[in-house]
Amino acid sequence: MIKWLWLSFAVIVLDQITKRIAEYQLVQFAPMEILPFLNFTLVYNQGAAFSFLSEAGGWQRWFFTVLAIGVSIILVWWMARLQREEAGTAAGLALIVGGAIGNVIDRIWHGHVIDFIDMHYAGYHWPVFNIADSAITVGAVWLIAVSLLQGTKPPPKAS
Repeated sequence: MIKWLWLSFAVIVLDQITKRIAEYQLVQFAPMEILPFLNFTLVYNQGAAFSFLSEAGGWQRWFFTVLAIGVSIILVWWMARLQREEAGTAAGLALIVGGAIGNVIDRIWHGHVIDFIDMHYAGYHWPVFNIADSAITVGAVWLIAVSLLQGTKPPPKAS
């Protein structure tokens, strides 16, 4: 099921293109309203999800880089071991790998992750995120859904 790595590559390309556009079109911390619940706001995140460890002094850059590369290697190994009928699992894993590598590229090149999607409602703002973060989230939710659906399938009939 390694053939699903095309999806990882597509996520990486889309993520990097949108981050470059955000850097050239947006001013850091200055929201640009797109919809009543959506702004584009350029933010540099030195930590992980929800800016976890963003003030840790710099070591977190390499920690999260090594962690993401290690997890990606394990997920690609998992993909290689999947059977043809496990395409749903492969797609979820590919989304996660693409998102992880998209953010690794930022950490290596810039020392931080470029975020720009700012969702909000009634004064509450979700932490700013990017396409890579979205791919990781969708991939994880997809894997959960696939595993739950597989658990509802009747066992194969004995012949």
